[in-house]
Amino acid sequence: MEIINKQDDIKYLEAKKRVKKLKGFYSHLTIYILVNLFIVFINIQDLKPGESYFQYKNFITLIFWGIGLVAHGMSVFVPQFVLGRNWEERKIKELMNKNK
Repeated sequence: MEIINKQDDIKYLEAKKRVKKLKGFYSHLTIYILVNLFIVFINIQDLKPGESYFQYKNFITLIFWGIGLVAHGMSVFVPQFVLGRNWEERKIKELMNKNK
């Protein structure tokens, strides 16, 4: 019985850790969208008559922050596909055995 409880505890902690990572990514995504909408609104307000919005300077934040957002998303979603589900557990065991 105790082994089952420990396995359930481990699964719960892993799920909790995963949810925390997902929540962090979704918060980052929400802030990215809101801030960039605000920047677009301000840039549109500052346009002179006849001036086009589609200039490089108006997309600098969107592009570079977007690169960071993609990297964050990859850190949340990709490791499971690339390294496998039990990679962290295997690596922890390997490092623990190495330190003995």
